[in-house]
Amino acid sequence: MLGILYAAVGAFTFALNNVAMRRGVVTGSVLQGMAVTVPIGGLSFLIMAIMFGELYQLALFPVMSVAWLAGQGIVHFVLGRYCNYKSNQLMGVNLTAPVVQLQVPFAMLLALVMLHEKFTALQAIGSTLMLSGSFITQSSAGQGKKQAPAPTRGPTALSPEVQPTLKPSFQPRVVSGYAFGLGAGVCYGSSPLMAREAFLHAPGVSSAAAGCVAYAAATLFFLLILFKPGSWLGIRSMKRENLPWFLASAALVAISQAFVYASLAVAPLMVVTPILQLSLVFRLFLSQLINREHEVMNTAVIIGAFTAVLGSILVALDTDQLTTFLQLPLWFADLLRYRLAGE
Repeated sequence: MLGILYAAVGAFTFALNNVAMRRGVVTGSVLQGMAVTVPIGGLSFLIMAIMFGELYQLALFPVMSVAWLAGQGIVHFVLGRYCNYKSNQLMGVNLTAPVVQLQVPFAMLLALVMLHEKFTALQAIGSTLMLSGSFITQSSAGQGKKQAPAPTRGPTALSPEVQPTLKPSFQPRVVSGYAFGLGAGVCYGSSPLMAREAFLHAPGVSSAAAGCVAYAAATLFFLLILFKPGSWLGIRSMKRENLPWFLASAALVAISQAFVYASLAVAPLMVVTPILQLSLVFRLFLSQLINREHEVMNTAVIIGAFTAVLGSILVALDTDQLTTFLQLPLWFADLLRYRLAGE
């Protein structure tokens, strides 16, 4: 039960992080958000390494492991985060989340091609559901969110024929938002493979120490962006109203990662993984609570989100463990275990 609780809190705080960042980039910039979240993320991992007594392990990483972790940090915490934040800014969390969630089947594809891992019929079904959920979500995205009409009273009220056309208060930019969302999915999907390669070259090294290395590389890489003319000026012009949202997002990312690690320490991956996918559902309700005027919410978004959640669960779970746990009929279990590719 403790592992389930940790995973649920991790999923909730991760969703809350996305919603807080979305609120910040409504009137702020993506670079402003990253200028806060990237350094604070590195500081959080450094504090965890010190608390767990694992700071000394920073000297144990071989060169190849450091190279893989540095690449993982840049790809995940800079490139992937930028694409994710930009997509959130362009079309909102509700429309972005199912697209970014495509990182799961992309990671499976990389594992299949580079590590020759198996790809079963169950994972193919899950990938199809995730793609379907993404497309369902976008089906009515262009409608935007309409402003409420001005109140009219008595004989001066205009007839429906002459009422002014409602203008959208939030009109998502779907094409560019979808492109950045896919970019985030590619970066987030390739990141675990890079981290795995790093740990293969440094077995037994703690995840907190590895996070320090990855975030250090990400922070240094992000500092290079400041050499672009106008970047530092844009960050310094951050509005006071946006800073609390960016700080909240940075803190929530660290909290979410800590709870995910804690859940994996006391519960099987098969139990933790499905619960973590609920972050997409949490985002729907949190965005309505916090960012109601800056999100698209309709039936297509809800159906698409739940479809993507189901698909991501099917992709992430081990087929043999799932069929055994559910005690499925032998013929059905063999069908789901059928290998479409891989050794």
